[in-house]
Amino acid sequence: AVVSTQSTGGVPLRIEIGPRDIKNNQVVVVRRDTGVKATLQNENLEEQLKTLLDTVHQDMYNRALVERDANMAVTTVWEDFCQLLDQRKIIQAPYCGAIECEEIIKKDSARTEAVDDKAPAMGAKSLCIPFDQPADATTETCICPKCDKKAISYTLFGRSY
Repeated sequence: AVVSTQSTGGVPLRIEIGPRDIKNNQVVVVRRDTGVKATLQNENLEEQLKTLLDTVHQDMYNRALVERDANMAVTTVWEDFCQLLDQRKIIQAPYCGAIECEEIIKKDSARTEAVDDKAPAMGAKSLCIPFDQPADATTETCICPKCDKKAISYTLFGRSY
């Protein structure tokens, strides 16, 4: 029960110390992200754990980055925007910044019939304005199908899951 609580609670490393480990002046460390076990000697344990924590952090970050990039798309076309949402993508699209447009995007991108039992039917909402813009948004029209204003930036849109 303790192992399960630690694993779901976000503890990155589990340190196991048994009678043999004490006798051999060592500990067993288990990575939460991979389940890989390693035996570490007590000498310089603090430095070894710091290094291992840095490795866990970097590995988790790299996996999240790959996952994000695989599920991000860029479009300037409304029909593509809706199709990408149905594919569970997050989308960078030109946006004028008007609250009314965001409400229309949310309403018009919602589905009335289920495409996938697991996919939500709610409409898209703006998530953020990325620092790294995929292109100059000011040359594009807002993605909102009822808007003809020039975009001020590419904005990241997605559905909540």
